[in-house]
Amino acid sequence: MIRDITFGQYYPGKSVLHRMDPRMKLVLTFAMIVAVFICHNFYALALMVVFAVSAVLLSRVPLRMILKSIKPILIILAFTAVLNIFYTKGGATYFEWWKISVTEKGVNTAIFTVIRIIVLVVISSLLTYTTTPTMLTDAIERLLSPLKIFHIKVHTLAMMMTLALRFIPTLIEEIERIMNAQKARGADLESGGLIHRAKALVPIFIPLMVSSFRRAYELAFAMTCRCYTGGNGRTRMKQMKLRAADFIALLLCLAVIAGIIVLNIFFTRII
Repeated sequence: MIRDITFGQYYPGKSVLHRMDPRMKLVLTFAMIVAVFICHNFYALALMVVFAVSAVLLSRVPLRMILKSIKPILIILAFTAVLNIFYTKGGATYFEWWKISVTEKGVNTAIFTVIRIIVLVVISSLLTYTTTPTMLTDAIERLLSPLKIFHIKVHTLAMMMTLALRFIPTLIEEIERIMNAQKARGADLESGGLIHRAKALVPIFIPLMVSSFRRAYELAFAMTCRCYTGGNGRTRMKQMKLRAADFIALLLCLAVIAGIIVLNIFFTRII
């Protein structure tokens, strides 16, 4: 399961999404996340699903990576679906026993919520799959540059956010290495009850914390040795420039959002 977490990884490629301006990708990603939340019926959500599938095809990211980004949240999806099925009332009753009942609205809400979460994960994952950490840092810094008037160190903030995102795959690999080392020493991490498993994780968290602090110190030392002083006077080898494809993508996203609003108005609300 740990190895299946691919969030934060970059997949090299030369697709349309890879060549887009990272600033536009950030803005459109947040806009599409908001669009998912304003979907109130299956017709609007179906439009978002079509958009997400089209984005995946344009990115040329392998389907197995997309599925890996969904696999770690399967437990959350199942838990959310069960809660909605049994605790949402309304419509025709499909099953009833004691105080437990399954209604039409509960089933519809469960399906709707699961699809919504999957679309959110896919859209968010495409941002990191198609954007390098360096370009992502530059994009965040440019978008937050108006905050400089409040004397906020935008470059430092952008660097911190990107480093945290970049080290997710590294920490996952470290967790897997520590777990394999503990298993080789006879540690039982997969059997027993919930309390037993929680106690078994203690020998993993302590080495992980030590390793994380060591990596942070090594990174800080490496940046100091390279005379890193922040964003003051810093130049960039690759200059970001908006192209025609970026504005076309913006128009398509605006059209999708407008379509969602229209579908919300003319069709029955689910959530």
